Amino acid sequence: MKSNSYDKFYGITTFGESHGKVIGVVIEDVKPGIKFPLNKIQDALHKRRPGKGEYSSARSEEDEIQVLSGMLDGVTTGMPICLVVYNKDAESKDYEHLKDLFRPGHADYSYFKKFKIYDHRGGGRASGRETISRVAAAGLVEDITDGININIYPVKIGKFEISEFDASIQNELSWHDRSNYNDLIEYLDKIKEEENSIGGIVEVRITSIPAGLGDPVFEKLDANLAKAILSIGAVKGIEFGDGFKLAALTGSKANDQMNKNGFISNHHGGILGGISTGNDLIFRFAVKPTSSINKLQKTVTINNEEIEFSSQGRHDTCIIPRIIPVAEAMIKLVLADALSYQKLIANETLQLSDYREAIDKIDEDILTALGRRQKISEQIGKFKQENNLQIENKDREKELFSQLEQKAKLWNIDGFVVLKIWQIIISESKNKQ
Repeated sequence: MKSNSYDKFYGITTFGESHGKVIGVVIEDVKPGIKFPLNKIQDALHKRRPGKGEYSSARSEEDEIQVLSGMLDGVTTGMPICLVVYNKDAESKDYEHLKDLFRPGHADYSYFKKFKIYDHRGGGRASGRETISRVAAAGLVEDITDGININIYPVKIGKFEISEFDASIQNELSWHDRSNYNDLIEYLDKIKEEENSIGGIVEVRITSIPAGLGDPVFEKLDANLAKAILSIGAVKGIEFGDGFKLAALTGSKANDQMNKNGFISNHHGGILGGISTGNDLIFRFAVKPTSSINKLQKTVTINNEEIEFSSQGRHDTCIIPRIIPVAEAMIKLVLADALSYQKLIANETLQLSDYREAIDKIDEDILTALGRRQKISEQIGKFKQENNLQIENKDREKELFSQLEQKAKLWNIDGFVVLKIWQIIISESKNKQ
């Protein structure tokens, strides 16, 4: 499973760990001739980097992006783009006392159960530092998402909630309420002094978004946005429109009724049936407190011995300011995919590069499916050998070819070609068994 790739129409693969040499991303589906938005990407990375702000980690990283491939004279060449940021202030020695224990709230335990090994140095791949790759990649889809406005801001931090919203107010927390800002700062200072952390709720409001984005059933726009946002390590919940409040409403109140001018309300947050309505797209997500804190806590070692420990590292009191550019990046990636696909099915005038981009993605999907099929075939072969079962099954092959011929007719594909392809696939599978 390609769990480190996000690859529909706009394909990226990310790599690197918190205390490795670099954090990076490979981008394969960028059109040639696009002016490379280096400054915009760098600005976005500076918004999420550590060491910035009173309540951020003290880790001092400049997060200067370096372009290794895919760019010539400031424009994209159409070749794979590789972007990296070097880790310069990791200080892995600070994590030696955590080497054989599982930190509460972190992925140490679950990674160990899955991989039988985990990176104790800042969480490795599970660290929020991997989000550098997402922010960098999103800078290259702004030509696709141009015209859509994405506004992201906290509506709750700890026990404080926005009561008098004013978008014109600017501060390091993106807190748009002057009435309780000073009290919030005092509250966060106290949390920091106690060497603790706090989470909150972030709201997203997307305006000027066209109707018709997203697809039925498994490719719903809200489902894809939810997966993208929940893939961010600190996010533990999401709701669209009125969200959980809808459960207490009757249908007559919850339904977004219409008149000749459009929708009268927007309880569903601009998405119906998984497809955008043209209304403002609104959702909120919950951010947990930073797991690494310097208070004494209980846990167990890899040998299941009970101990008490303190993280003793450089950690964020509140991660929300740094998570905002990451959320924006993931939203842009989802919208870029949805817009690209919509352009194809809407029969808009396409360039040759658009057709090539679409078929390249289909080819990638085919290769991914073949790779997964091969692995399963190997497992089947191993199972048959262990249980003394016959490797070749002519009856099953005959049934499979019959089904393939029927499906080929449905898709108006040459049945002879389909059978030839599957004969090669099955022959290769037998060799693996």
